[in-house]
Amino acid sequence: MQWKTGVRKNDAGQRPLVMGIVNVTPDSFSDGGAFLDSSLAIAHGCQLAAEGADILDIGGESTRPGARAVTAEEEQERVVPVIAGLRKALPEMLISIDSSKASVAEAAVEVGADIINDVSAGLGDPGMLPLAARTGVGLVLMHMQGTPSSMQTQPHYDDVLAEVGAFLSERVEAALAAGVVPEQLCLDPGIGFGKTLEHNLTLIAGLSRLKGLGYPLLLGVSRKRWLGELTGREVDNRLAASLAGAASCIFHGANILRVHDVIESCDLVRILDRVEKTSQQLSL
Repeated sequence: MQWKTGVRKNDAGQRPLVMGIVNVTPDSFSDGGAFLDSSLAIAHGCQLAAEGADILDIGGESTRPGARAVTAEEEQERVVPVIAGLRKALPEMLISIDSSKASVAEAAVEVGADIINDVSAGLGDPGMLPLAARTGVGLVLMHMQGTPSSMQTQPHYDDVLAEVGAFLSERVEAALAAGVVPEQLCLDPGIGFGKTLEHNLTLIAGLSRLKGLGYPLLLGVSRKRWLGELTGREVDNRLAASLAGAASCIFHGANILRVHDVIESCDLVRILDRVEKTSQQLSL
């Protein structure tokens, strides 16, 4: 399954890809403030690449529940120097800009981003889908009920799988109508974005239904609140839960994992991929 990401193509179906998170924010739920300085963020991105990340996802605005919005100017000031520095240091690395603002995404693409990771699926800014069409970069369309400030206030679905699938299908059609080609698209059901524990579990267990839409699937479960609900662990002690969640995502069809813990996630992917290949050989 080829995913067209600007000038750098990749095979999102060969094995699950690992997307390492670089938060250039003061308030992200897990590592807010740790890499707000651009030099620290660049060093962190280079470290994640050395640990095996296939993609680096750079974000300048937190999307944690209750997060405050920042202006496009502030967000751009945070992410553009980091993306430019990472592109210089890592010429072949796939780099993603995590933003819902077209002006921020455009500035990021101009300095080297290959992918736009938009948690609003193009609804946050009318310029986003035309930008993706014009530049030819990869585009992640994510489902979210509500906004980061309100999404965890009593989220409700009659049928979460059907509703998330219908939303993503509609956003795919909107992207295609704007001139985005199918090979650019990747879909994210938005685990933890306007979902309860049971909604998240249902989406992961039912990924095969979303897989039927025909696009690569990206999932981010790393360190999230629902893992803490299941285990009783605080955010800094959810590595085992994150890896178990990631393994479940892979088992049910995820193509890309968005993670904080790259070394451990790459080990997970390597082992699961090898077991799966051995299983296929045995069935021949």
